[in-house]
Amino acid sequence: MKELYVVAAIIKKDNKILATQRGYGEFEGLWEFPGGKIEEGETKEEALVREIKEELNADILVEKFALDLEWQYPNFYLYMSCFECVLESDIELLEHMEARWLSLDELDSVEWIQADIKAVNYIKESLTF
Repeated sequence: MKELYVVAAIIKKDNKILATQRGYGEFEGLWEFPGGKIEEGETKEEALVREIKEELNADILVEKFALDLEWQYPNFYLYMSCFECVLESDIELLEHMEARWLSLDELDSVEWIQADIKAVNYIKESLTF
């Protein structure tokens, strides 16, 4: 079974969280926290800053570790580390169909990729702005 090691950004701004809608692949149309694969030699934080630049043409400040989660998909096993981040620039969608800033009350208004639901629950229970 293939294993994927990825990072995801819980980007906060004005008491809202950034959600992005995948524009490609198996999970096209579902919502996720932006991020991606960790490359060899990178720290998780370095990978996250690089991925956000590649996906959103944006700069972030990685504030703190939020949670690790694991999820078994039919074709691979996912290990994801999530970090709370602050946006330091505007965003430009390079790989996603859409982006929304969601308040805590709006987090359930989009259809999340299965693994990301654990991060949504973390936000509801633990996030402070």
